[in-house]
Amino acid sequence: MVGITGPGAGADGTVARATAEGPDALRELLGALEGAELREAALALHLRACRRSDEKGVAASLAALAGRDLGWSADEADLLLSRLLDGEAGRSAYEIQGRFTLLVPLVVAACEQAGDFSRTHVRALGRLGEYARGPAPAEIGPLRERLNALARREVRVVPGLLPRQVLDGFDAYGPAMRASHPELLAGAGVASFLAHCALLDKPRATRSWRKEAASRLDAAERGAEVVRRLLEGITAQDAHRVGDPDFVGMGIPTLASAANTSLLRGLLWAALGLPDDWVVPLVGAVALHAGTGLGGHGGMCRSQPLATAAVAVLGECPAGRAEAAVAELGRLPRRVVNRTVAKGIARAAETVAARAGMTASMLRERAVPDLGLDGRGVRETALGAYTAELAVREPGTALLSFRGPEGRLLKTAPKEVREACAEELKEVRAGLRKASALLSEERARLEEHLAAGTTWPAADWQRYYADPPVTGAVARALVWEAGDGGGQWTAGLPERAGGGWVLAAADGTARPVGAGDRLRLWHPLRAGDEEVAGWRAALLDREERQPFKQVFREVYPLTPAERETASYSNRFAGHVLRYGQARALMTGRGWAGRHLGYFSDGGSSELVKELPAPGELPAAEGTRWRARFFVDLVDAGAVSDGVAALCSTDRVRFERRAGAAGPRGAWEGAELAEVPALVLSEALRDVDLFVGVASVGADPEWRDRGADRGHGDYWRSWGFGELAAGARVRRETLARLLPRTRLADRVELTDRFLRVRGELGAYRIHLGSGNVLMEPSDAYLCVVVDRSREAGKVFLPFEEDGGMLSVILSKAFLLAADDRITDPTITAQLRRGR
Repeated sequence: MVGITGPGAGADGTVARATAEGPDALRELLGALEGAELREAALALHLRACRRSDEKGVAASLAALAGRDLGWSADEADLLLSRLLDGEAGRSAYEIQGRFTLLVPLVVAACEQAGDFSRTHVRALGRLGEYARGPAPAEIGPLRERLNALARREVRVVPGLLPRQVLDGFDAYGPAMRASHPELLAGAGVASFLAHCALLDKPRATRSWRKEAASRLDAAERGAEVVRRLLEGITAQDAHRVGDPDFVGMGIPTLASAANTSLLRGLLWAALGLPDDWVVPLVGAVALHAGTGLGGHGGMCRSQPLATAAVAVLGECPAGRAEAAVAELGRLPRRVVNRTVAKGIARAAETVAARAGMTASMLRERAVPDLGLDGRGVRETALGAYTAELAVREPGTALLSFRGPEGRLLKTAPKEVREACAEELKEVRAGLRKASALLSEERARLEEHLAAGTTWPAADWQRYYADPPVTGAVARALVWEAGDGGGQWTAGLPERAGGGWVLAAADGTARPVGAGDRLRLWHPLRAGDEEVAGWRAALLDREERQPFKQVFREVYPLTPAERETASYSNRFAGHVLRYGQARALMTGRGWAGRHLGYFSDGGSSELVKELPAPGELPAAEGTRWRARFFVDLVDAGAVSDGVAALCSTDRVRFERRAGAAGPRGAWEGAELAEVPALVLSEALRDVDLFVGVASVGADPEWRDRGADRGHGDYWRSWGFGELAAGARVRRETLARLLPRTRLADRVELTDRFLRVRGELGAYRIHLGSGNVLMEPSDAYLCVVVDRSREAGKVFLPFEEDGGMLSVILSKAFLLAADDRITDPTITAQLRRGR
């Protein structure tokens, strides 16, 4: 508790006796006191009102005291605030709200008269007042206005001394910054500038606020450095429980107290007026750190107020900083999945891009750094007698190697470099991490363009996709289409030809990219079966991998059943998923919605994803589409933490909105036949991924975990049933791969299975789930194998990092040599199944 500990026992006893004698005695007592004695009596009377039901004369006396100037001190004001908010009153938040007009007026009067008080407590009391009740409802509104005015009141600043509400001690951030930067914070004018920043309790700053902030920042000693250090501090702050008054007892971790959050909002908006190059990247870093979910994932931000403010600042960047701002905004969607913040990111990107006269996509492609790489995609750094070589290679991989004096190439840094050039080596390794992160962003960005059907003029395509060392390493491993506007498109892999580019087709022919062409990423949905098969065969023959599934991408055209249901798809309804795994996949693919669990409104949820629009399309043009996927809670027995263990899938439906309606326009339901084929296919591909990975049918041990696991019929029907689109692509790939392996004479493909002939018997591996049946009994064989042992020796065009394709191949290699299996859990099943 701040300030004095309260009135002495004498004042408390005197007030108690006067109250017991009646209203007249109480008025007489208060009328006979003045100064400190009167304030002590007022404090005692207020505490009595907090702890007891209404006594005669108390309400009237408190109201009279609240209307007088008693000369309250800051310590006394803090005592009254803490009494209501820190538990001394012995009343719950709900009870205080019901007695708001009785208990709060004296507190407000004390703060107004003291001039200094805990802004944190005043803001908390104001939030409590938003739902206040009481016998005099007409008085609640004016009280709330007075509390808001107190929160906005200019802080009294003593030169060279920070106000206590600036970098306060209600969190870990404030004390850490005071300890780290004492000299910087003691500079002339710094306290006045920070006091102004601390007043910003909204995501956006007004023009007048920004003008005053700029004036104070100019007057502050090393003001730009103050802004930078304090913002850097919050990007390094872990989420933790802060000491702000907490009426509902949630105690959710965050980055900073309410007061320091307001301060940081002010610093973000003040930074916008600085010309330094670090401003936009640092604001972007704050947005990313604050917007990322607790624990590094999920929709509950570390600090939604800070994330929202940082995104808004990026959206206000002038045209000269538009490229950098859009680059920072472009990094956020894969990590920041909170729906409110995500909407702000989209609006900010479109706003700043429009200010520069471009689309957000155009600006993002212009802002990709080259990381100092030369035309070969290599950056060399001298480290003594050695040279570190950072290289970016197709299909989008960053590599670090070291070349010795004799020209020998090493994969790891030699001891001489580690000891003599430790700092330089640290920077080189940081460059590798940065390159890897940037390549990941570029893969995601190009996959969005594939899903959206973006087209580029040839000059832009060459400048921003084919030529650059980073983006080019991803783009050159993908199949592109070139068209001259006549409706004919020719596909090929980019290859350099003189000073330009050609697209090399699967059959070996090449088409030059002309100046008047437009280019787009090839999608199997737009190609015929023969063309798709040709590209898949070509990549397998060349053993070329792609940065993401393009040539082997699953497609989902409209089915007759979906034409019957018309407004929704039941293609993936009725599956049982492990909720935690499914939720992680949904979040990673940009689907957001309410969590499922054993709590109010946790029985069902709609997951929503807005599908990417073509990158050349301004926000005010075209039609935007989004998909809605329904899931329901499945009762999986007792769940200790209240979070769902299983969920079931339901329908998928689509909505559209005209671009001209603006970011806040209404969404309208659409018939499936009206949904663009690319939009429909990409949305259903996501849902198929959720089912394929998170279904309990994909768990080979599910059936053997006991009767309480349930869903055994579903497990068998999914684990051995008809193949989904992904499994059909897998079957086609296996048909081309298997003849190249030593298994060729021991395997055959059926409609749903890979049949393997071992030395002891024959087996069927389901191409969708990887589950195994033994012949002739069709007994289930649970096999969990080392995925990399055998399949790693076979070139896999996709799923090479442990996907189902490698699982099936690993099981096939294992079962083909079943006489050499020594694992007792498998051999025991083999004996039982014969």
